[in-house]
Amino acid sequence: MTTKLRLLIPALFMTLVCAASAAAGLPQIVKGEPVASLAPLVEQVSAAVVNIRVSQTVTRRDSFDDDAFRRFFGLPDGGNGGAREVASAGSGVIVDANRGYILTNHHVVADADKIQISLIDGSIHDAEIVGSDAATDIAVIKVDVKGLTEMPIGDSTKARVGDFVIAIGNPFGLSHTVTSGIISALGRSGISRDAYEDFIQTDASINPGNSGGALVNMDGELIGINSAIISRSGGNVGIGFAVPTEIASSIMTQILDFGEIRRGLLGVNIQTIDAEAAKALGDSVESGALITGIQSGSAAEHAGLQVGDIIVEVNNKKVDGAGELRNRIGLLRSGEQVNIKYLRDNKLASTQAELGRAQSQSVLGEEIHPGLAGSVFAVSSTSSDSGITIEEVQEGTPAAQRGLRTGDVITHVNRVQVQSLEELREVASRYDILFLNVRRGDRALMFQIR
Repeated sequence: MTTKLRLLIPALFMTLVCAASAAAGLPQIVKGEPVASLAPLVEQVSAAVVNIRVSQTVTRRDSFDDDAFRRFFGLPDGGNGGAREVASAGSGVIVDANRGYILTNHHVVADADKIQISLIDGSIHDAEIVGSDAATDIAVIKVDVKGLTEMPIGDSTKARVGDFVIAIGNPFGLSHTVTSGIISALGRSGISRDAYEDFIQTDASINPGNSGGALVNMDGELIGINSAIISRSGGNVGIGFAVPTEIASSIMTQILDFGEIRRGLLGVNIQTIDAEAAKALGDSVESGALITGIQSGSAAEHAGLQVGDIIVEVNNKKVDGAGELRNRIGLLRSGEQVNIKYLRDNKLASTQAELGRAQSQSVLGEEIHPGLAGSVFAVSSTSSDSGITIEEVQEGTPAAQRGLRTGDVITHVNRVQVQSLEELREVASRYDILFLNVRRGDRALMFQIR
């Protein structure tokens, strides 16, 4: 091989690599200028991302919290009863510079006694919660600061698998960290059993502290609020999730317009159906949501839906089962018109429904039993699950000490099935000791409450 040929091969290889990269859609232009770096894009958007520090007071209860015990064992006075301040960190994105509105995750600011944000210039400012929605893990907070920089909100419905993205946040307290990757998948759900989910999945590194930060497209637009990771170690393994701006913007608008979330309600009881079950009913469909009950006066009744119908599409999006239908409807607001395709007697039909408003009830655990203090129980009328959901368990409380966790679903109390808060109260009132059958993900557990 000649010297000239040896020099030519590496050059040809690099040319092919560059051509392949360009064909794959690598960013060629940012702000009208050809670049070989993401730095101009990062500089354009970083000022809109903030670090969030949250402080809250938690009470640790143990045997020595009682003053008599402390005196008997010669321990110092309990003082504040075991209360201590804990701090956590997250991220947020400024989306309205004039009014100081910042999007972040619900779990970043939930139960906060004090919230502070730090800007890219290092300045620190107090913030307050405007509103929050645990079901979508979105919150809006506000700061009273002039001269902020906002990030434009993009259309997440136009995102495609394979699009390049960057994630900006505060992983492990390391402020304004930037990572890059692609969109790995769209429409992910099932990450949290009782949440409304339609996640963007990305392989851009997302770690603890990134929560609430920005997922940004190559046009410098916000397309997602980084929310969760899948990892056994707690660190990045290339599977991260962001709430798309289609959802985050809707939740923010409801919070700002109404001061609350007005979630849509179709008014049906449903269960997932597969091809084998559908065949037994005489229908030929691979999957869908079978209507097993319809609430009187509901949107479903007014739209002409009937028990036995199999819903297969909502707003031209396929519905594979009960959970997916719950997500589709629950992510819309009350009063919205939805197009529904369904199978009846093996014939495809369609209808329009104007969604009603989902109402949720909740009750404090201590109102049920002293051993459940520090928890909140709820039943949502949008849920296809049977049982009582534990919406919250505060650290160090009796409920937490007995092993209960946020997201647990109570199905039975002392072997009696409970499907409403009224049934839970009635059964619990009969006993001093409660045995709770709990569903936690795919596990079945039992807890004794004294």
